[in-house]
Amino acid sequence: MADHMTATATWDSDMVFTAANDQNLTVAMDVKNEQPKGPTPKEMVLMGLCGCTAMDVISILEKMRVKPAKFKVEASAELTTEHPKVFNKIHMKYHVSNEPPDDKMQRAVELSQNQYCGVSAMLKKSADVSWEIVRIES
Repeated sequence: MADHMTATATWDSDMVFTAANDQNLTVAMDVKNEQPKGPTPKEMVLMGLCGCTAMDVISILEKMRVKPAKFKVEASAELTTEHPKVFNKIHMKYHVSNEPPDDKMQRAVELSQNQYCGVSAMLKKSADVSWEIVRIES
């Protein structure tokens, strides 16, 4: 049987919605305005990409028996100008402390981007996804 997931978006007020998964974990979503109550849906997709690949990389590095002191994934996306506006370019930066060694970090990111991260695989169907590893102070 195939994996399955569900999600809901319940209207709260104005353009604020509460999104929930099948375990009832929630997050507010809103439009861009002066006092947003949460990220926009597209921002959540970009955040999901960061989380997906970050989890992969840490899991892979743990299997390699190396663990960074600090690690963060950042993504910036360019949108098309025509509606529906979709991501057409995404650049990812893997900010990591001096450990793990370059070859292991490179391999972990490649495995995530090319084999394991389902969010990246979905987004690559409409966007050019590039990435780089940036070393930071521990």
